Amino acid sequence: MSAGWGRVERPDAEIWYYDTAEDKPIIVLLHGLAGYAREWGATIEALRDEWCVVSVEQRGHGSSTRRPDDVSRAAYVEDVVAVLDHLDVDTVPVVGQSMGAHTAMLLAAAHPERVDRLVMVEGGLGGDSPAATSSVGDWLASWPVPFADRDEFLAFFKTTRMVAEVWADGLDERADGLWPQWDPVTLTRALTHVHEREHLEEWSQVHAPTLLVRGEHGSLPDRQVESMCALRPETEVAVIAGAGHDVHLEAVEPWLRVLTRFLDPGDTED
Repeated sequence: MSAGWGRVERPDAEIWYYDTAEDKPIIVLLHGLAGYAREWGATIEALRDEWCVVSVEQRGHGSSTRRPDDVSRAAYVEDVVAVLDHLDVDTVPVVGQSMGAHTAMLLAAAHPERVDRLVMVEGGLGGDSPAATSSVGDWLASWPVPFADRDEFLAFFKTTRMVAEVWADGLDERADGLWPQWDPVTLTRALTHVHEREHLEEWSQVHAPTLLVRGEHGSLPDRQVESMCALRPETEVAVIAGAGHDVHLEAVEPWLRVLTRFLDPGDTED
């Protein structure tokens, strides 16, 4: 089988996923807000020798339904369940970044039989302030689209070149220029559900071994990590030196070392 795209029809949305299609154990990757399935490119390539890697393009993003009515946390969780059912797989490791990590955590809480290992990259319990939601929403709405070309986007997206290049790869090329593959109003609505409260009760219901990966300069609050570890002291925490919120893009090699070691507990190589 060759790698490619698959699709699942949900009652209110079409969900696409990228699948390496090898006949190997499946691992699921969930991108963050405004991300896309193939942003995990380096991670996919590193894992595919041992895993069939399935990267879900979540509702509101990419080729999946761009403006779904339902952007609740439950909708995102059930989309992943639908993909697992479509692939006829019972239990898998799930890796998520930012909002994708929050979705992965809620999946592990609501469907513990489907998640045997949980990796949360720069994602926590949610419950940020309405001001934080507005700030992100305003930033998404401020993108001066369309961008004339890739160079114009890279000049606008003021972050490390490596991260900016990955975000640029996710733009949609149209006749009039480059556009993001998401709608800012829809994503702001989705983020509101993440920020509306801390999902501490759901976190307590997670039984899968869990790795929490933070960037040294990331955005996950210390107090929240402390609460998570106090409630589930067996949680493994790894801090990636020099990295920010996009750990998997900014510090690829350290991230992959931490991830592969967690996925293979027998691997004790430094």
